Amino acid sequence: MRYLITLILFFNITIWGEGHLPFELKQEIEDIPLSPNSYSIYIESLNSDTPIASWNEHKQRTPASVIKLLTIYSGLLGLGYDYKWETKFYHTGYIRNGILHGDLVVKASGDPTLATKDLDDIVGHLKSLGIRKILGNIVIDRTLFQVSNRNNSGFDRNRYSPYNAMPDALMFNKRKSTMCVTSAGRAIKIKRDIPDWSYKVVNRIKPVNGSCRRGRSWPKVSIKKRGSQSIITFSGRLAKRCGDRKICKVITQPYKSFYYALKGKMKREGISCNGKMKLRRLPKKAKYLFSHYSPTLESVISTIAKKSDNLMARQLFLTLGSKLYSPPINTLKGQNAVKRILNRYNILEPNSTYISNGSGLSRVSRVTAKSLANLLKHAGVTYGDRWMNVLSIAGIDGTIHNRFRNSTVYGRAWMKTGTIRGVANIAGYVEGASGERYIVVVLVNDKYSARYGRKLANRVIEWVADTL
Repeated sequence: MRYLITLILFFNITIWGEGHLPFELKQEIEDIPLSPNSYSIYIESLNSDTPIASWNEHKQRTPASVIKLLTIYSGLLGLGYDYKWETKFYHTGYIRNGILHGDLVVKASGDPTLATKDLDDIVGHLKSLGIRKILGNIVIDRTLFQVSNRNNSGFDRNRYSPYNAMPDALMFNKRKSTMCVTSAGRAIKIKRDIPDWSYKVVNRIKPVNGSCRRGRSWPKVSIKKRGSQSIITFSGRLAKRCGDRKICKVITQPYKSFYYALKGKMKREGISCNGKMKLRRLPKKAKYLFSHYSPTLESVISTIAKKSDNLMARQLFLTLGSKLYSPPINTLKGQNAVKRILNRYNILEPNSTYISNGSGLSRVSRVTAKSLANLLKHAGVTYGDRWMNVLSIAGIDGTIHNRFRNSTVYGRAWMKTGTIRGVANIAGYVEGASGERYIVVVLVNDKYSARYGRKLANRVIEWVADTL
């Protein structure tokens, strides 16, 4: 008899995993055809340390983009809401009568937000200093980060898509090259959004009559490398009535794009510079000119969380490394920095976490539901609404703006999602029927997660919102 009971218990644990789920919740999800061993569920009130549901909470899972919670929260703890990246500008030689007899030097800090719009501020500073001519070169010091020379991560087959962009100390326009394809009478024209000559454009598009449908609605795009230069070729048929088509690809180095954009902006503002781009360390005798500052970290982590911005997460990840370790900063120093910061507050379960690059583009990163719950508890108690509003709000914005729109969860959940092949995860906070807020973590690692993972998570979240 004892053997039979033991066997039944063993069978139940083998089928259902380890932990406890309330009977009512188990009823809500038992018809979903996922192995109970393939998911983790953790639910706990922000006001209590006693879990309401704890299922496989100590099991390591592939996190996808929920790993960004570790990146952004360690960023908040290590840097503070008001932190700003500072890009410093120096010069060599001397300035006399509006002429810089030397180089303009840019000391990069890893600013993830630096973009074309910031050139107004940068060139405005140069003009305010009376500089109207630069006789030397534009020197860029991007030695803060030790990163790959690859433009993209190669995580999947969409290697040139913006979400695959690799980090750099001198980031510009999130490494995106944007081209506008326009029908102009009998011809199709392709225009770069900035005068970036670091890549070549080949136009083989054939303009055709007819509706803007099927094979006539978008040009075909192919990208090849010739030495260090990318060649992007547009081909196929495009209906004349299609209007403008914007194509964004990751095909060149951001410091090259910055150099060409800066030179173009200076020329338009009356500052001449015939110098070339040089990659060098900041010369010891260089003299400080001014600094350009990014928006606050609060704005950046909100973008990372709501838009699941992989590149910004990578930039923040390496920036954290620079605050605890000497440059050049590589991924190992970023990993150690995030762990050191979070371990100060006993957030991560021992030997349970591996953070590959700070973003969701990894199949080797690992985290447990309990570690995520610990983070959410610490953040929710410490920072409250200010932190929660950094996350996507159900039915309103971010990656769950189309989710829970016709549900009682609408406007009552603050979540971070994570989805790659075989992974469908979500973690954050849900307001229960009582008005109390609960930590909810649902991690699904299963070959059927694309079909059933969201369904499982939605059932759990709605159960919390309607029942607790």
